Amino acid sequence: MAEDPISSATSPKGNEMKAETFLPDDYRPADGEPFMNDRQLEYFRRKLLAWKAEILEESRDTITGMKETTRNIPDIADRASEETDRALELRTRDRERKLVSKIDAALRRIDNGEYGYCEMTGEPISLKRLDARPIATMTLEAQERHERREKVHRDD
Repeated sequence: MAEDPISSATSPKGNEMKAETFLPDDYRPADGEPFMNDRQLEYFRRKLLAWKAEILEESRDTITGMKETTRNIPDIADRASEETDRALELRTRDRERKLVSKIDAALRRIDNGEYGYCEMTGEPISLKRLDARPIATMTLEAQERHERREKVHRDD
């Protein structure tokens, strides 16, 4: 009896590789299907990967644009305005760099089977919340409790 090449394939780390999950272009996760089934996981994986690719492309465009616009501006006000714009752009890119690390963490949770479950309560995070914010790690209720606690305990 011949082995199934897909089920017996292994990755370089020795983990079994899964066959690619078919996902129609119009697929949206629904509450009526089993939570975090293969189709839902693939949907969120693709959504996260597309988001990451978009951020990285914007970063490349920013770097290219900054290299091209580097110039000596004699007018002090114009120079100050350009420096302010650059600082704002760099701050935005730094925020996006942090977002990429959150996307990578979400992709690891998908691989580990932990994606879609609240890190505080272990309860499923709503599909609507995950669709709106695929990097979410807490249910809306747990996030609100966390933010209230943070607000009370932070130094003003």
